Amino acid sequence: LAELDIQVDEDYIAHVKENLGESLATRYIDYTRMREMADRAREHRLIPEYTQAFFQKALEAAGGRVRDRGGGFLAVDTIPYEVRRIADQDDFKKRHGLLQRRYPLIAFDKDLAFWHPKAEFVSFGHPLFEALLAWVEQKLSGSLQRGAVFTDPDGRMDGGLLFYEGDVRDGLGQVAGRRLFALYADLATGEVRPANPALLWDLAEGGELSDGPPPDLEVIKQEALSVLLPALADYQEQLQAERDRQAQIKEKYGVKSLEHLIVQLDGDLIDLYARRERGDKVDLPIHNKEEQKRTYEEALAELQRTVAQERSLTMGMPRFVGAVRVVPARPADPAMAEDPAIEQVGMAVTMAYEREHGRVPEDVAAENLGFDVRSTDPATGRKRYIEVKARAKVGPVALTQNEWFKAGRFNTDYYLYVVLNGATQPELYIIQDPAANLQPEERVEVRYLVGVSEITGKGERV
Repeated sequence: LAELDIQVDEDYIAHVKENLGESLATRYIDYTRMREMADRAREHRLIPEYTQAFFQKALEAAGGRVRDRGGGFLAVDTIPYEVRRIADQDDFKKRHGLLQRRYPLIAFDKDLAFWHPKAEFVSFGHPLFEALLAWVEQKLSGSLQRGAVFTDPDGRMDGGLLFYEGDVRDGLGQVAGRRLFALYADLATGEVRPANPALLWDLAEGGELSDGPPPDLEVIKQEALSVLLPALADYQEQLQAERDRQAQIKEKYGVKSLEHLIVQLDGDLIDLYARRERGDKVDLPIHNKEEQKRTYEEALAELQRTVAQERSLTMGMPRFVGAVRVVPARPADPAMAEDPAIEQVGMAVTMAYEREHGRVPEDVAAENLGFDVRSTDPATGRKRYIEVKARAKVGPVALTQNEWFKAGRFNTDYYLYVVLNGATQPELYIIQDPAANLQPEERVEVRYLVGVSEITGKGERV
């Protein structure tokens, strides 16, 4: 190595940087933003247990047969004729590929399917899943309009859950974003407020309606618009911020690159014009350069026009998808009940503990992500996903199905913070990776009940 004499051409490097607009300079890559985006994607990723449950119910409703192979694997022995007929359409084949006659080994967990050489990963985009989804939309869409009844095991909700599809389009007519919105209408107070659509996962199917007159859905839908439209406008603002960021990148690098090429061609043409005046035969090179310049100028104008249209977003009228009547469990299980005041004590204890240990906690309970607190270590960027449970005295706590599934997905990054004696002298117990370390005493509908002995025996008291 000592014999190598490398001369660094600083002028050449400066020239390359100018041409590329520093696009290859690693110090301009926002790794923090990339990590944040990866974390957000992980938090919002659809849980395989839900897609698998939907698939099994839908295939059985269509007349198919699913066999449990154990270990998270399934086998599809027969595919109903109506589902196969959808998959045989040419448009479907072009979009999703060919549907097999049977699937001896499938998995809905990508990681699980990856490590088994014979397993096939099934989810959105797979021909089997897409054909079944199309069948559901064709045959069962009327059920959405008729609605359904679900039960709140906590006994606190008595109202309606309305679902809307909202989209935002750009100036090119392309969909910039589409989202499912949910609104909860409380029958007791008349209040309509935004809700996370994932709230449905925490409710039990079925329920008994009261003897009184049913709520007027049309009236509720009219009242819901005043809440829905601002929520859709907020979504448009989020999309606008991202489109503006993308436009700035295109303007900084795309526009700058084309402008540089045009200036370079202008210089070449000036030289060629001078040579022609001196009598050189350069008509053909001049023609080629002029055509090339015209092409770049048209591309520049098109890029600027496209960027402007992509930044121009318009909110569409939301489409009503369906409604769910939510009834409280009668009588509600005392172990399922939560006191909002005591829950606030639990949150306060949790937030204080995290700050004391140098982490930055963020209350995300309202987002219904399957955890209440996202706590970040500023030194390492590592996150704790914390579910907070609190009891006035000493008693078991219940995890929702969504919380339990998220615990299984996040593994050692997921923590259960249980605050006992919250009404007098709060005691905090911390359980890391509860899905692996706890044995729920029983499963009540869509709840997992964790007993006191599990909390105090396996939790770390701090």
